[in-house]
Amino acid sequence: MSWQTLLAIGAGGFIGAILRAYLNGLVSHHIPHTLPFGTLSVNLIGSLAIGILFALFANTTQESLLSVEMKSFLTTGLLGALTTYSTFAMESFFLLQGGSYLLAAANMALNLFGTVLMAGLGFNLTSALFK
Repeated sequence: MSWQTLLAIGAGGFIGAILRAYLNGLVSHHIPHTLPFGTLSVNLIGSLAIGILFALFANTTQESLLSVEMKSFLTTGLLGALTTYSTFAMESFFLLQGGSYLLAAANMALNLFGTVLMAGLGFNLTSALFK
């Protein structure tokens, strides 16, 4: 991977992280609720955006429309920092589209339950250090 691509990913990540914090706070402020609608919003927006981008990439005949660096900036950088959920969603969609229903179900279950389990594990182990 070139240094230009890495720089593009880093710049996109910088913007995506700020955008995530801003959108999350904005939605949470305007829709106060016990369900984290701010996080849900960025995950849904990111998933929609990566779906749109991948469709554009797949259906554009001009290779020069977006450079590798710009694609990396938008997907891995911006959307990766906005939400890694967008990547998970796209990967699950591709598995379903390809007819790999069992793999898609396993991917979705492992991501959903595995991330919640790991978040809880990390929380509990770290909390234990402070007791």
